[in-house]
Amino acid sequence: MRHSLKHVAERAGVSVKTVSNVVNGYPHIRPETRARVEAAIAALDYRPNLSARNLRQGRTGIIALAVPELDNPYFAELTRHVVTAAATHGWTVLIDHTDGDPAREREVAAGIRDHLVDGLIFSPLALSTAELGGSTPTVLLGERVDAVDGHGPADHVAVDNVAAAREATAYLAGLGRRRIAAVGVQHTAEGVSARLRLAGYQAALADAGLPADPALLAPADRWHRADGAAALQALMAAGVEFDAAFCFNDTLALGALRALHDAGRRVPVDVAVAGFDGIDDGRFSIPTLTTVEPDIERLARLAIDLLAERISGSSERPPQECLVPHRLTVRESA
Repeated sequence: MRHSLKHVAERAGVSVKTVSNVVNGYPHIRPETRARVEAAIAALDYRPNLSARNLRQGRTGIIALAVPELDNPYFAELTRHVVTAAATHGWTVLIDHTDGDPAREREVAAGIRDHLVDGLIFSPLALSTAELGGSTPTVLLGERVDAVDGHGPADHVAVDNVAAAREATAYLAGLGRRRIAAVGVQHTAEGVSARLRLAGYQAALADAGLPADPALLAPADRWHRADGAAALQALMAAGVEFDAAFCFNDTLALGALRALHDAGRRVPVDVAVAGFDGIDDGRFSIPTLTTVEPDIERLARLAIDLLAERISGSSERPPQECLVPHRLTVRESA
C-alpha cells in the first residue's frame, strides 16, 4: 500500500498542511512537531509524489545533460556523476549526445526541449559564447565559454586546464626529460581545451628552461586512442627525438602507449608518458598511466547545485565562474 500525506498526518496527529510543510522544508515548524512528522514518515515509509509536486510547481522534474561524446570515457564518467547528483533532487536526466555538431548544439542552446526539461547542463564544443544564451536555466561545462568581467552567459564549471597541464609537464621535466612531446595539439576554433593545455605545456617548458621545439607538437583532430597512436607514429616516422609525451587526454595517452610498445620503445625507460582526465582505463593499462585527475564528482555536484539554485529562482546573482580542483596521479608510465 502506498501511503499518502493524510496517512502520515493521522499517525503524527497533525494536519495534512503541517506534513506538507515538513516534506517541503518549511523552516517555521516547532522541533517537536517536525520530529513527530518525520517519525511517522519513517514508520510508514512515505515517499512524496514527485510528479504531482512538479505539476503543481509547473515543472517536469527532468533536466537535460548535453555532451559532445558519450563514448569518451571522461564524458561517460561525468554523466554517471551528474545522474547520481541529480537523483538527490528527485530529478531524471535526459542525456543528449551532440558529437560537437554546431547545428545540434544550436538546437540545445536555443531551448528546443524547453517544454520537456526544467534545466540544462551543457558542455558545448562548437558554439561561441554569443550563441550560448537561452531562457532555460543552464549551467555550462568545459572551456568553450569566454567570461567578461568574470561572468559568462550562464553559470560555468570547469577545470584550470593551463595550471593542470603545466603541472603535468613540469613533473616530466622534473624527471630529467628534455624532449617532451605535446600530443593532441589543435588549431581549430573548437580546440579550446587543446589551446589551454598547450599554453600550460609551454609555460612549464619555459619554467624548466627547455626550448619550445615546434617539431615536438603532435596534432590530433580527435582525441581518441587511434589518434594518439597515429600522432606518436608520425613523430617516430619523422625521426623526431623525444623522451617524454604529455598527452592532452588519457585516450590519446593509451593510444600513444600502444604505438610506443609496437615500436619497441620502453615506457617509462625510453619515453615517459602522462595523460589528462583520470579515466579508469588508466589504472589498468600496461604500464598504468600517470595522469591529471580533475575532481569530476565535485564538478557534477557543483553543476547540479548551481542548476537547482537557478531552477528554484532563489538567486538573482550574476552568472558564476567556478573551478574544480585537480591532482597529478603518478603511476608507472612516468
